[in-house]
Amino acid sequence: MAPLETFVVESTIPEEAEHYKHIISDAITDLVLAQAIEQIRVVVKPEDSLFQMMMILRGGMPPVKVSDFAHVGEGTFGESEIVIDIDNEAYLPQLLENLWEMCGRINVHQPERKTVSMTCENPLEHISEIEEMVIEDPQRTLKSKLVDMAIRATPEGFRVRYHSLTGNHFIFVATEDIMKKEWIEEAHKMLDELTGGEPSGSSS
Repeated sequence: MAPLETFVVESTIPEEAEHYKHIISDAITDLVLAQAIEQIRVVVKPEDSLFQMMMILRGGMPPVKVSDFAHVGEGTFGESEIVIDIDNEAYLPQLLENLWEMCGRINVHQPERKTVSMTCENPLEHISEIEEMVIEDPQRTLKSKLVDMAIRATPEGFRVRYHSLTGNHFIFVATEDIMKKEWIEEAHKMLDELTGGEPSGSSS
């Protein structure tokens, strides 16, 4: 996981803080969020059934295009074929779906694990189009990933939840009791401290 500028986990039971930090680190890695997060502060108060997480995110992550993880070129000389050599297989399922939609499943082949070919007329005209094809837009899925990560770190039974993503500021508060307005306000204040006093807002 890429180093964070701030990664603080506080608990009124000190020996539990490291346990929560480990769970959060694993969740960030599993959900590939390391590049998106700049600072995290977590406060856990078991006696109040309270879990609070505040985050500052890095600047907007650009969409992932085919050219970011693969080389696109003309296939065998004399044939109407495009060959895509893939460096990162994580994007392969979505790439295949996009290519099927573009030219039909019957025209897309995978002769090797990291090689995809497609047959079409005038292949050179399609190379730049495929290179610029967006496979994943991190901003579109970021909020759901952040909430998923926070839920994984939350103590079992804390099913009453509040979350807010405003710009680059994320807040998550959970409890197993009735949510108190002051807990949410407190979380926003703690986020303001992380941002150096810049208001975090309160939209959910």
